[in-house]
Amino acid sequence: MNYEELLDRAFLQISQLSEEKVDFKIPEADSMIQGNKTILRNISVIADSARRDKAEIAKYLTREIAAPTSMDNQSLVISAKVQQTALSEKIKKYFEIYIICKECHKPDTKVQGTERGYMTIVCEACGARYTVKSY
Repeated sequence: MNYEELLDRAFLQISQLSEEKVDFKIPEADSMIQGNKTILRNISVIADSARRDKAEIAKYLTREIAAPTSMDNQSLVISAKVQQTALSEKIKKYFEIYIICKECHKPDTKVQGTERGYMTIVCEACGARYTVKSY
């Protein structure tokens, strides 16, 4: 076999090995607009999926949307009109930065410490450690 055939064969085997079924899906925003406010009804589902506190997610969304938020029973009230697709994008961005491991791409992370405006994220699956800017 020549080099190109061996390379093609290697890439075929790599793609078969890297195909891994992942049960984790980033939750979509379940929101509705009432007047000048947006109500995020599934903040509890998002927080449970992220294994983070609802207040942390609310703080992140407050900064990203640039509008005040408040907790009301099991929902998050945003004092601005925000479309559901835009809210889902912000939640997806939150998961990509603060939840999903940059090494193994699994959501099994936890915050270990916060110093000087940076958070240390530790992956419980692969042991990777990295810092991200605090929200």
